[in-house]
Amino acid sequence: MLCKGLAEEELFSFLSKKRGEDLCHSHILSSMCTVPHPVAVKAHLMFMETNLGDPGLFPGTASLERLLIERLGDLFHHQEAGGYATSGGTESNIQALRIAKAQKKVDEPNVVIPETSHFSFKKACDMLGIRMKTVPADRCMRTDINQVGGAIDKNTIALVGIAGSTEYGMVDDIGALAAIAEEENLFLHVDAAFGGLVIPFLPDPPPFDFALPGVSSIAVDPHKMGMSTLPAGALLVREPEMLGLLNIDTPYLTVKQEYTLAGTRPGASVAGALAVLDYMGRDGMEAVVAGCMKNTHRLIRGMETFGFPRAVTPDVNVATFIADRPVPKDWVVSRTRRGHMRIICMPHVTADMIEQFLMDIGECENA
Repeated sequence: MLCKGLAEEELFSFLSKKRGEDLCHSHILSSMCTVPHPVAVKAHLMFMETNLGDPGLFPGTASLERLLIERLGDLFHHQEAGGYATSGGTESNIQALRIAKAQKKVDEPNVVIPETSHFSFKKACDMLGIRMKTVPADRCMRTDINQVGGAIDKNTIALVGIAGSTEYGMVDDIGALAAIAEEENLFLHVDAAFGGLVIPFLPDPPPFDFALPGVSSIAVDPHKMGMSTLPAGALLVREPEMLGLLNIDTPYLTVKQEYTLAGTRPGASVAGALAVLDYMGRDGMEAVVAGCMKNTHRLIRGMETFGFPRAVTPDVNVATFIADRPVPKDWVVSRTRRGHMRIICMPHVTADMIEQFLMDIGECENA
């Protein structure tokens, strides 16, 4: 630590230099996070010092968290859902498996998880002492439903379905998984961290939420397609009492028990998440999603013109291509585990960006 503090001008000159070393969103095509909406930023700044880890000190902010869960529950066809704001999908997925493990106590618990699941499930299973039983994907990169039943045994505590997979943008057949979960009396967690704020705004959304009786919990991230500030995730559960399975005593706080994973929890990003949903409304969110999907389809058509076939036809705004050639300089894309080029058409990815990327791709191909 410095013995003598820096002058403010010197300090912010240094910080500005470091910020300038970050990549610019104008060329980022690989991220599931986006530039936050201005109303999210404004709301975030209003609640910077609030801590939902001690909610009795910040009752107004705590009421915003309840409103956020209510809004999301309504969106997911169950306004009476329980839940809380998390740091994102990783925390939500960990907590869902904690609930499942607490509900069904067996000596050697396992969970049946899709091949296409997010890597956070590996973290969750390592932490909780749960064995992962992975079900392969079909040709469309959705969970092969025909192989789920064979993976279930007496020690299975939960099934997982993906609604908007991280790598391919696919939605599993959650209806079929929900039916299996009901038949086998199993907890079903739906990881909709990305798709949860895309699917409900599609013209013909596939079923994935609490409208299906077998769905037990849902993860969703407002800091992705909800355009909130970071970090803003949420875990919703069908029965609010499920969260009580995670309670621990917190004797010196304004609440005497807590079920959250983190202790200190920011209220600012919760306010930002709620602000965007209430400001945009359903009509506004439908317009954002429609724009992202239009850009996704344009990108796919353009890439195939240049000889980059799609790996799959995505359900949400994630495009993947069978391509081993480098991308044009300065553009940032990523690769799936199978080596496919991956591009996310987030709200910050404009139609002009897509056209420029395609133009640059064309120049590389013709060089």
